[in-house]
Amino acid sequence: MLQVNGRHYAMPKQPTVVICVDGCEPDYIAQAVAAGQMPTMKRWLAEGTALVAECVVPSFTNPNNLSIVTGAPPSVHGICGNYLYDASTGSEVMMNDPKWLRAPTLLARLTDAGKSVAVVTAKDKLRKLLGHGMRGICFSSEKADQATVAENGIDGVLPLVGMPVPSVYSAELSEFVFAAGVKLLETRRPDVLYLSTTDYVQHKHAPGDPDANRFYAMMDRYLAKLDALGAVVALTADHGMNAKTRLDASPNVIYLQDLLDGWLGAGRARVILPITDPYVVHHGALGSFATIYLPPDAAYGVMGRLREIPGIEVVASREEAAARFELPADRIGDLVVVSERSVVLGTSVSRHDLTQLELPLRSHGGISEQRVPLIVNRCVQGLDSKRRWRNFDAFDLALNHAQ
Repeated sequence: MLQVNGRHYAMPKQPTVVICVDGCEPDYIAQAVAAGQMPTMKRWLAEGTALVAECVVPSFTNPNNLSIVTGAPPSVHGICGNYLYDASTGSEVMMNDPKWLRAPTLLARLTDAGKSVAVVTAKDKLRKLLGHGMRGICFSSEKADQATVAENGIDGVLPLVGMPVPSVYSAELSEFVFAAGVKLLETRRPDVLYLSTTDYVQHKHAPGDPDANRFYAMMDRYLAKLDALGAVVALTADHGMNAKTRLDASPNVIYLQDLLDGWLGAGRARVILPITDPYVVHHGALGSFATIYLPPDAAYGVMGRLREIPGIEVVASREEAAARFELPADRIGDLVVVSERSVVLGTSVSRHDLTQLELPLRSHGGISEQRVPLIVNRCVQGLDSKRRWRNFDAFDLALNHAQ
């Protein structure tokens, strides 16, 4: 048994695959199964274990992937967004560097225990965090052609997978993850394999949309191959996805920095959007979660005024937000703001280029995107379906119950 971040894990007895399907609102699976596009998943839902779980809030990629591989919330591992304000330097930075991690991953501890581990992620922004402290294979679809034995534990990825490097704005970026996972299981047979996709399709297409169903049909074909190779497979998601539009299909945005500048004067408040990453075509840096840094005399009054704005669901102090959402208090602002299901939060109108959004905005980050699937291709007996299941229970289910 391994003990990692207060949880115990059995060693894998057979190849174990945990998959994080980025942006997988549970209805995507329901619609694709109903349309006859996911026969393997339909069988797993009937014969395996199917739960609806909750991701961590903010419902963004980095916090949830790190929760899945640490088995713990951001209050333990420290990754509370894709992006944060570093108060020590007065700068806004991406949280891609492992220096921000405060807890070991299960993946690293498994390699310490002599188990072979492989990680394939769609975007390179996650690779160093997921692979921190891990001795094994770890590469991204985005930069698969640059993989070396020294840096990634493997080279020759493109010939192995049989696909070219996909565009970062494509469904193929995720397909490469699945194809690589199957090839690694066929050729290297790692004890544990972690696969993490991108939500490009989910940002563009709603559940049941033909393009969405095609994506899930592709995924199902690879799930069938992993299943046929004898792997225990646990599938979950980092967050759900919702339309964030007005009746005319324009983005439904509350620009917090503009509001605060109007109330307090320019430069007295700083709004941070933790969804921020380099992939602005996905979401225009607009999500349903924001933190605000304020002068000491302004917090109470601002909190009251924000709560009166239609479309805002939660306004919480640093302490309240840290407790409710299991966040590291020293890495969030004086206030945390969460918008309602159809609303996103921005900074200033002038700072968001929405011309690159190709379709009506779909995004995430709030409480309304917290429900995610948690599915295992084995029947696990005796589980409490009424308990609060989390996406970061995936490895517990796969290693401790499904072997």
